[in-house]
Amino acid sequence: MHVVEQHYFQELLGLEELLLFNNRITRMESKSLSGLTNLRKAYLSLNRLTDFPFFSIQEHSHPFLSTLDLSSNRMLKLPLEDIAALPMSVQKGLFLHNNTLICECGMYSMFRHWERRNFSSITDFREEHTCLVYGERRASVRFFRHTRFFENCTIRAQGLLAEPEESLQAFAGDAVLMNCHTSLQGRPINYWWISPRQEYIIPPGNNSTLRMFPNGSLEIREAQVEDSGVYLCMAQDRRLLRNETWEVNVTVQLRRSEAESFNTGLTTLLGCVVSLVLVLMYLYLTPCRCPCRKQLPAAPSPANECSAQSSILTATPPATTEGPGRKASNNKHVVFLEPIKEAQNGRLRVALGPEHSKMQQLRGETDSITSVFSDTPIVP
Repeated sequence: MHVVEQHYFQELLGLEELLLFNNRITRMESKSLSGLTNLRKAYLSLNRLTDFPFFSIQEHSHPFLSTLDLSSNRMLKLPLEDIAALPMSVQKGLFLHNNTLICECGMYSMFRHWERRNFSSITDFREEHTCLVYGERRASVRFFRHTRFFENCTIRAQGLLAEPEESLQAFAGDAVLMNCHTSLQGRPINYWWISPRQEYIIPPGNNSTLRMFPNGSLEIREAQVEDSGVYLCMAQDRRLLRNETWEVNVTVQLRRSEAESFNTGLTTLLGCVVSLVLVLMYLYLTPCRCPCRKQLPAAPSPANECSAQSSILTATPPATTEGPGRKASNNKHVVFLEPIKEAQNGRLRVALGPEHSKMQQLRGETDSITSVFSDTPIVP
């Protein structure tokens, strides 16, 4: 097959995929794909095509077309105006790599624009997009690597290909009105929008939040932060079979008071969580000291609580029974003290009355006291 004539597919109205790759096709007639209204993918790579009837691909004629593979052919130049008029869904899936294209600023501008919008036709085959400097086959360069050859080029040369853009900023809750600017005049002109979530919007709008007017303007009644993004307007003149697009980049921000109240609420919530964690740690992670404490002696009887017995021995040493070699010192005092125990706050403490001041004085004189004996242990 060398030529694809217009009557080849007239009866295949339900055809969705056209596989004509790796043939020797040199030409396609202008209306060869016009009858394929359900066509979704067309693969024409690895042929000998030098041009292609891009003007025959329109939104109303091919509403489902998303992939048009023309890679690895012999195209020297591209009709930039016809490609710019293609529906955006077709531009995203238009593959033109590995052709013998002659380097031009307009073509470079188109590929750069597609790269900025992350079209899969560019991102998946970045290194395969080449062109010939001055048409010389031995002077092949890569569009996205050898940028020095395009330093004098102006992006969006001659206003072709890339859609004009507009930026709007608004606060949450405000109404946002987006106009669809186009050079198309007269009637009938059809307008529709594509939202950042790839949702098609046609008059009178999709729901209570979006309203579309007959002149193509789109209004967001109460903008929210999630409404931010790029909105694409497309205008179509069915009589002249022309399309134009317009982009509006919308940024919705929270008001400062709302942002501050949000920060205050977050801080309060964080403080509550930290306090709760500290309380739980105090209740469940504090070590229990009860098993570690020594058993306190039984509380004394009430009769003994108010008495204190003490004995102070004079310098006369007592008789010793430990042996003849043992001798007691004559200048040593031995004090036997039974402290008074009182209960305070659930604990026992030692209390001495004022009459025991002499005992306290003797106790402080450590050089003259040998030992202190007590039948009951003293609890600090």
